[in-house]
Amino acid sequence: MTGIADKIFNRVRAHGKGKWVCTPKDFLDIGSRAAVDQALSRLVKTGQIRRVGRGLYDLPRISLALNRPAPTNLDAAVAAVARRDNIRVMPDGIVAANKLGLTNAVPAKANYVTDGASRTLKVDGWTIRLRHARPTIMNWAGRPAASVVQALHWLGARAIDDPQTVTILQKRLPDAVKRDLIKGTRTLPDWALSTVNKIVDRVGSAA
Repeated sequence: MTGIADKIFNRVRAHGKGKWVCTPKDFLDIGSRAAVDQALSRLVKTGQIRRVGRGLYDLPRISLALNRPAPTNLDAAVAAVARRDNIRVMPDGIVAANKLGLTNAVPAKANYVTDGASRTLKVDGWTIRLRHARPTIMNWAGRPAASVVQALHWLGARAIDDPQTVTILQKRLPDAVKRDLIKGTRTLPDWALSTVNKIVDRVGSAA
């Protein structure tokens, strides 16, 4: 391998197998775009890294159950696209609601919201859909309460009438997340405020 390829491979390996998806932009401090592209192509040909989509690469872990490289980490792939294209991305509301235990529904497709353009990506045989979302949604990106806000938007106004939603979130959300909800109440729709006020009631005075 060339010196550039060595440096790229060492950086990829340092992130651990199956944990990081990268793009050529992640290595422009090492060499020119042409040199980086050539080095990545060489690493793919020698089987040291895997190309999982257009301009997307990873170092896969081996699945012991399947005895073959495990599927790409889709969240890591989307994070790589966000870094490359300088956009913000969050999982769609149904994903957030499922992780919080608010629904048993499992998303049939990998859907995310973004402040960038709506588009479809192909990653390791999966179809990832990025849907443009308004600023009141995307301004939560990277904040502790982002997944809660996404889940409430997916649940819709019926969340207000479901005491189980309040109970689950009261029990599961750390105080730091509840305080973040308090800070962002002005950006929430009116129908969500009643539910949020009940969720954060116990930490309101400490926020």
